[in-house]
Amino acid sequence: MQDIVYFDLETQKSFSAVGGGKHKDKMGMSVGVTYSTKTGKYHIYDEAHADDLVNQLIGADLVVGYNHIHFDYPVLQGYTIYDLASQTSNLDMMADLETKIGFRLKLDSVAKSSLKGSGKTADGLDALKWWNEYQKTKDESFMMKIAEYCCYDVKVTKNVHEYGVENQSILYDDKSGEEVSVEVQW
Repeated sequence: MQDIVYFDLETQKSFSAVGGGKHKDKMGMSVGVTYSTKTGKYHIYDEAHADDLVNQLIGADLVVGYNHIHFDYPVLQGYTIYDLASQTSNLDMMADLETKIGFRLKLDSVAKSSLKGSGKTADGLDALKWWNEYQKTKDESFMMKIAEYCCYDVKVTKNVHEYGVENQSILYDDKSGEEVSVEVQW
């Protein structure tokens, strides 16, 4: 059985806190989440287990994410000597869609159209706030909020991918509110 691993992570720091997008490796991972089709389970990783996350990604037949090549992998590079982008087999759905339509779509807009209303539950800024609260209080409930949010993003990523595979297209609403279909070969 092919092991498709769906992947997302949340960070400890914002772009501004590390001096901009060129320093993603300094942003730190608060939580990383995967879903493996081989195990049929979600896996949640904290910073102390970043090596385990890297090993799962390296061992996957295919890693599917949404902007993971240009964001999540560079953040995770701070924890490994592997060149994740070249040492893994990847489908970055955002990058694929960008090559087809010429601009970047948010996961939320693709999910809301393709999955008929099923979008994200929060955003990365919420996850940063929860991380900062955890750092101040050591209240594990803030880590659980990050993990829950990240798990849901992985679920949405998985559902969008499966929709694209099944329908050979993805839907999104353009600026005028019209639904647009984009052909994909996932």
